[in-house]
Amino acid sequence: MEKNVEISVLCQLYGKALTDKQYEVLTDYYNNDLSLSEIAENNNITRQAVRDIIKKGENKLYELEDNISLMKKVLNEEKIISKIENELDEITKLTNSNKEVVTKINNIKKELKKLN
Repeated sequence: MEKNVEISVLCQLYGKALTDKQYEVLTDYYNNDLSLSEIAENNNITRQAVRDIIKKGENKLYELEDNISLMKKVLNEEKIISKIENELDEITKLTNSNKEVVTKINNIKKELKKLN
């Protein structure tokens, strides 16, 4: 996974564990695509201070993920759900003539979508 996407996801999962300033700066940098200079100017701090905040925030997010592994679990669950959906599609193809089975499969797929 690309680092920008990874940090963005980690911010969504663990953002409440960061300081308000870390969360704000990481969001501006990774989600809003602001440069270090833009963030520094918006917060009346130096570019180096922005860089330090980003590094400390990233380290905290990676530390939390190492300890809790929430992102890993979520990504694994998404893979499993996708695999189940694919299997259900195959079963649907095999049982097209049985409307009751197809209806039940479609209901299961709707429930799986709620998990995403």
